[in-house]
Amino acid sequence: MEKKKMSNFKFFFNVKNKYIFILFPVAVLAIFFFFVTLNNVHTETYDIERFNSAKETIHSPITIENEQETERKTRETVQAVEDRYNISKEITEERTAYVDEIFDAIAKSDEENLKKDDSGDDNTAALITSQEKVQRLKQILSPEITEQLNDSVLAKLIEVPSSEREKGRTLFNSALSDTLENGVRAENIQSAISTMKQNIKYSTMDSNLKKSLTKLTEFAVVENSFFDYEKTNTAQKEAASSVEPVMIRAGEVIVREGQIITNEIYEKLNLAGLLNKERNVFPIIGLALLILLISSVIAYEMFRLNRLGQLDKGKLMSIIFISFIVVLLMKIISIYANNTNQLFYVVPVATGVLLVKLLIRERTAILFAGIYAILGSVIFNSQIPGSLNVEAGVYFFFSQLAGIIFLINLKDRFAILKAGLGMTIVNVIAVLLFLFLSFEKYAIADIFILSGFGIASAFLSAVLTIGLLPFFETSLGILSDIKLLQLSSPNQRLLKKLLTEAPGTYHHSIMVANLSETACEAIGANGLLARVGAYYHDIGKTVRPHYFIENQLSIKNPHDVIPPRQSAEIIISHPYDGAVMLKEHRLPKEIIDIAKQHHGTSLLKYFYYKEKETNKQVTEESYRYPGPKPQTKEAAIICICDSVEAAVRSLKEPTEEKIEEIVASIVNSRLMDGQLDESPLTLKELKIIHRTVCDTLKGIFHSRIQYPMKEAK
Repeated sequence: MEKKKMSNFKFFFNVKNKYIFILFPVAVLAIFFFFVTLNNVHTETYDIERFNSAKETIHSPITIENEQETERKTRETVQAVEDRYNISKEITEERTAYVDEIFDAIAKSDEENLKKDDSGDDNTAALITSQEKVQRLKQILSPEITEQLNDSVLAKLIEVPSSEREKGRTLFNSALSDTLENGVRAENIQSAISTMKQNIKYSTMDSNLKKSLTKLTEFAVVENSFFDYEKTNTAQKEAASSVEPVMIRAGEVIVREGQIITNEIYEKLNLAGLLNKERNVFPIIGLALLILLISSVIAYEMFRLNRLGQLDKGKLMSIIFISFIVVLLMKIISIYANNTNQLFYVVPVATGVLLVKLLIRERTAILFAGIYAILGSVIFNSQIPGSLNVEAGVYFFFSQLAGIIFLINLKDRFAILKAGLGMTIVNVIAVLLFLFLSFEKYAIADIFILSGFGIASAFLSAVLTIGLLPFFETSLGILSDIKLLQLSSPNQRLLKKLLTEAPGTYHHSIMVANLSETACEAIGANGLLARVGAYYHDIGKTVRPHYFIENQLSIKNPHDVIPPRQSAEIIISHPYDGAVMLKEHRLPKEIIDIAKQHHGTSLLKYFYYKEKETNKQVTEESYRYPGPKPQTKEAAIICICDSVEAAVRSLKEPTEEKIEEIVASIVNSRLMDGQLDESPLTLKELKIIHRTVCDTLKGIFHSRIQYPMKEAK
């Protein structure tokens, strides 16, 4: 019961430590991100009074509509709309018809008078002409004319000669049509009559005709234009809808230093939230929520890496330092950036993801590419709360993604420069993309300058990656693929030593490296680490190379003349002698661990049974390696392949059946002896390793054609 309690306590303690191990660094990153981006969303408030001078130039932090000013502008626009009137065609035609009726009636009266004159009764015609003519006219004219028009007007028109009267009729009708068609309203009827009278007055007609027409004007000109409420209302609505909202734009100068704070300026400051401290809290809450989402994504990825056994203290610290470097670079450059120089194009943002890919893995690098792009869009928002620089964010994302994609075939550090070339092309394309999408005019000089920024960003990213990589590899003890490739070079001092002093062991190590790399890649482990670890796993044999059978060429086996116990001590010491040598040459911990663990706590059977022939009291513990057992997949696979290669090499005729049998025997032996208990290998993976190793060995030891020997004559 006590043991169970202790076990539960240890489990709880380990889980708790795991959460602290991951969440504390993530919290540090979250706090750092928050304070770096705080001034990009948090606006300063001012204690300002009306009619005082501004102590500094104040810009609007946001884009917002000035509703009060918009309403005033709308009101003025509506008031400026003229009333709409309907001109009555019926009235216009009616007044024109009345005038024509008068002139036609007078013309007809003249014709009748001419007929009476022709009858010869001149005296009677002369005495009653004017009165008769007026009375006869009134009898044939419409009642509306006779009731509104004075007899004297008709009498004067009758007295005018017919030729002059026709000229007057033409002029009067023309002026009347123009006046009525323009519309005569109640308020301007007198001005319309006066205008017609002026036209008649300054004409070349007879004075009597002028007087008659002037009087006729008062009869003919009447109100024919009436107010139309619906049309007027529609026009006002159209005018109101055409009014553009009055906006206070983000970055707009509201008041300059030394300028008097008028009521209008004060209201703008208040509207932009520069006088309200309570309103300033909301952007901070929004930023906190953004950082919470980002840190949650980082924490999820860290727990995932930890679950896969790919996260350690060094890698966690590297993520923190890389994030610090990238975000600080963006922040420093943002201080000098604005909408005109667009300095965000020159930020070497891809440095971070290149390092993450080299030191950790590609998936994590892609995730951080998105995170750095989001943070960049906030940092380069010109300190305008509520806005994101989407152009910067998109540029950063594609630049980083290009670095991740083009960083392939890692043979040396020049692969990073090749990735920089790929980033250069993508950066220039992104710059041109934004220039061509822009509605603003751009000059050829802009294309060259901004493209130059993109090229500089790619170049700086590659150079900084090359410069910073050794720091992370050495200071934080992280083993990158580039470091492994360097260690795999035959020109390395220890490998040269192994080749010259223990050539048999060297060739054995090469074979083990080939087998181990193939097996690791088959199950998704680090094949490159297994290869390099296999190169160095037997480096301890160089201390006493001739005590190992693969180096005993044409010499007597020294183990034949020394006691089994001494032989065992020499053999057992080689992993730990190798670990010491590797430490002295400052090789990575992963390589040293493989050297120490590749025999685990296995039994040195040959010398154990040899000793047992003379000493029945001997124990297995004295002939077992002290360990530790393999802790990683790579170390466990090297442990298997080391024994497999030695066993198969000892076969005189390595057939496929014998290879299958030996590999199965060694895997089962290591499994039953408990040598794989502390490694993360599963039974399914062991089956894959067995099959892969067998296939590789069959390819190496394939059957050859037996060439006939030439008979001696």
